[in-house]
Amino acid sequence: MTLSPGTPELEVLDLLVSVAELGSLGAAARRHGISQPAASMRISTLERRLRLRLLDRSPTGSALTDAGRSVVGHARLVLEAAQAFTAGVAALHAAEVPRLRVAASKTIADHRIPQWLNALRASCPEVAVSLEVDNTRHVEALVRDCAADIGFVEGPHPPSGLGSRVLGADELVVVVGSAHPWARRSTPVTLRELATTPLLWREPGSGTRDTVWEILGAECQPAMPAAELGSAVAISAAARAAVAPAVLSRLIAEPDLTSGTLVEVPVADSVVLTRKFRAIWRRQTPPSGAAGVLAEHAARLEARDARHW
Repeated sequence: MTLSPGTPELEVLDLLVSVAELGSLGAAARRHGISQPAASMRISTLERRLRLRLLDRSPTGSALTDAGRSVVGHARLVLEAAQAFTAGVAALHAAEVPRLRVAASKTIADHRIPQWLNALRASCPEVAVSLEVDNTRHVEALVRDCAADIGFVEGPHPPSGLGSRVLGADELVVVVGSAHPWARRSTPVTLRELATTPLLWREPGSGTRDTVWEILGAECQPAMPAAELGSAVAISAAARAAVAPAVLSRLIAEPDLTSGTLVEVPVADSVVLTRKFRAIWRRQTPPSGAAGVLAEHAARLEARDARHW
């Protein structure tokens, strides 16, 4: 298809449509950020190109002629087609942008993902990342359902049916508020004592809960929770209020331990409270591309932090 030499430019058609919508050449000029004389000159040039009188000009305003109204109808179709063309090209560009869908448990999202993504951005700046945050069980479900390309979770065991890689270990600490009796105890807490004490627990599906429950369950049936709370922030607040002891990641508890609003309770030497950070993926699609790069950065940064312990 070859365009006729008399084909008008889109900008002047848009200006003519604005005159029709606003009823004034001056108002149309203001919408387009040009002077009224410049707008009048452009419309006159269009009239000469089309060999049609499009406007009846008068001191009170500009009115479309019959020919002008017909041209405006055609112009609207052209402008709509041009907008559709522009949107289509933008969609093609967006489709070419590499995308990575990441899901992470809350502790990892708050305390690890930012530095991992920063490292990814340094090596793959073109990758657009979306992050879904939930507890470990829901992150596993997102990966299984192909709603995430890679997931990061914590817990005692690799998730069933998924590929995984241990990235590092996370220390757990027993904490109480400064007003709690355990804040002044002189002897370490034993595993049985911890297991038989009502604690502040995360909700079912949390990696922290699964880890601590397994550790305590190896000693005896854990006591009923003092409360089940849906976030580490809520558990920290309840512990600060001396509601009950809690077992938290040191990453989460550290600010309150430093300020003295939480007190770390020493545990007996035989008690090992840790959990593992893992990258997880669907077995049939091991992480590659940006997902593989992110997993490598995560493993490297975790190994570096472990050396600093």
